[in-house]
Amino acid sequence: MAKAKRMYGCTECGATFPKWAGQCGECGAWNTLVETLLEGAATPNGRGGWAGQQANVRTLAEVSVEELPRFSTASKELDRVLGGGLVDGSVVLIGGDPGIGKSTILLQTLCNVAERFPALYVTGEESQQQVAMRARRLDLPQDKLKVMTETCIEAIIATARLEKPKVMVIDSIQTIFTEQLQSAPGGVAQVRESAALLVRFAKQSGTAVFLVGHVTKEGALAGPRVLEHMVDTVLYFEGESDGRLRLLRAVKNRFGAINELGVFGMTDKGLKEVTNPSAIFLTRAQEEVPGSVVMATWEGTRPMLVEVQALVDTSHMGNPRRVTLGLDQNRLAMLLAVLHRHGGIPTYDQDVFLNVVGGVKVLETASDLALLAAVISSLRNRPLPHDLLVFGEIGLSGEIRPVPSGQERLKEAAKHGFKRAIVPRGNAPKEAPEGLSVIPVTRLEQALDALFE
Repeated sequence: MAKAKRMYGCTECGATFPKWAGQCGECGAWNTLVETLLEGAATPNGRGGWAGQQANVRTLAEVSVEELPRFSTASKELDRVLGGGLVDGSVVLIGGDPGIGKSTILLQTLCNVAERFPALYVTGEESQQQVAMRARRLDLPQDKLKVMTETCIEAIIATARLEKPKVMVIDSIQTIFTEQLQSAPGGVAQVRESAALLVRFAKQSGTAVFLVGHVTKEGALAGPRVLEHMVDTVLYFEGESDGRLRLLRAVKNRFGAINELGVFGMTDKGLKEVTNPSAIFLTRAQEEVPGSVVMATWEGTRPMLVEVQALVDTSHMGNPRRVTLGLDQNRLAMLLAVLHRHGGIPTYDQDVFLNVVGGVKVLETASDLALLAAVISSLRNRPLPHDLLVFGEIGLSGEIRPVPSGQERLKEAAKHGFKRAIVPRGNAPKEAPEGLSVIPVTRLEQALDALFE
């Protein structure tokens, strides 16, 4: 095989140059030349050549579709987000803000997995003493887990081939470098090539690999976007670093659904699973206050009850403010227009602030009716009952549309003691859950009348 050559490619137009320059000579873009490896294309065994062997081609009917074997991480919430457990040879990228708990949950997972399988924790940011101190502070089993401090990817893979771990953690991918490149660790080329070598090792050896990724100030994973394409699963840790709740969400998963949500609570003994998140999110004030209503959102395979709060106040600016936390801001503007046109309630001179309690992000349209209910409650300064549940999608013509899994949402509400529910007529059950009175509505006007009966 020909020796790999170092070239510099433009991330904008793809042109390659033998030396680095501040400006691309083809497209004229500045600071877009990134170091890359280019193997000889003319060699018979090179990456760009033909090895003389015909690829295996089969029809889809001939391909085995047996369920991939999985093994548990000893955390039900993490298994839920992964799609039922870890798959051999899978590569999982986990990102989040600094201090959110990425290293903590992976150390907890590996300490528990090491009791059953060989496991290796590779840290490039901390010393072995720091990892051991955290494990002791969290009262984790420490006899079986092996720890390694290394940043060279060639040394890491060579050690992993000898140790043969079932699960391996790389903390973090931004600190790893390959000797084949001259750029500093954390650069685009270093992250891409190091991740490619780890993915190749995982597929060849069957080792499940966790990669910890840094995030930018905008909250996206740092490094090249191709990093997310190479791995099998991308997980994001959400929540406030000074808060108690942590939300683990999958944005890509080749072995399961991407709409699952894992809920954890940060304690002095690490991250603990929250098996009933609705009870956590429904910790409300004792007295009824205006602008607060409970809705049922659907996360993955389970319903979750969350509180939506609204604050409507007279605006002293030319353009009233529309601020949302956990909800779509553009959808709020659209719903306020529907409220004015079909409900006769104007808000063009009002500032509207919306928040979903607990840091949950609600992106489904089932929040429409609850959103407007909270806005109207705050605007009229009339509190809604504590035992009222609201959900439903609102169309531009003022109709209330049904949402998926309506029966399961109502059962979850009845389990937590709710007495009334305003829902779309398409979600009204033939027989309501015991103790729950269901009020079906088809138009926005009907829903507004039902809110303050």
